[in-house]
Amino acid sequence: MKQTTPSQGKMPKPIPTETDPQDAISLLTEGHEQVRSLFEQYEELGDRAHASKQKLALKICEELTRHTTIEEEIFYPAMRRAAKGNEDLVDQSIVEHASAKELIAQLMQMDAGDDLFDAKVKVLGEQVLHHVEEEEERMFPKARGAKLDLMELGMQMARRKEEVALPKA
Repeated sequence: MKQTTPSQGKMPKPIPTETDPQDAISLLTEGHEQVRSLFEQYEELGDRAHASKQKLALKICEELTRHTTIEEEIFYPAMRRAAKGNEDLVDQSIVEHASAKELIAQLMQMDAGDDLFDAKVKVLGEQVLHHVEEEEERMFPKARGAKLDLMELGMQMARRKEEVALPKA
């Protein structure tokens, strides 16, 4: 009788070297989930958790900066080109981004213990969650119906996202 060890006959798991390519909508939705989670974590922190709040707020600002950049530089122009009916939706998204960027710039100049820091993070979160809802319910279905190469856009956006750095405070 032949004895086998538990590892015989099993294929080793591949070691991931980079993430699998994602289409543009999956990449953006993943970013939405990540930011939503960061805001939830922030809300769970106590009033005196200034160091944790500062660190988490910085992470939120970094993620939002990357996300808004790839949307504005790659996704929104593609949406605008894909169909004439998308201009208003894209324009509204750009205005919402401008508002978020203003709060991000303010937060980058503040410390977590400063007056209004928590309020600004809260308002930023509310604005971002509204924006996410609009994109997921209105823009993404239009993107799926448009003649866009969502895989190619996703690859371009993933590359660009890696390059984006948070503006210096």
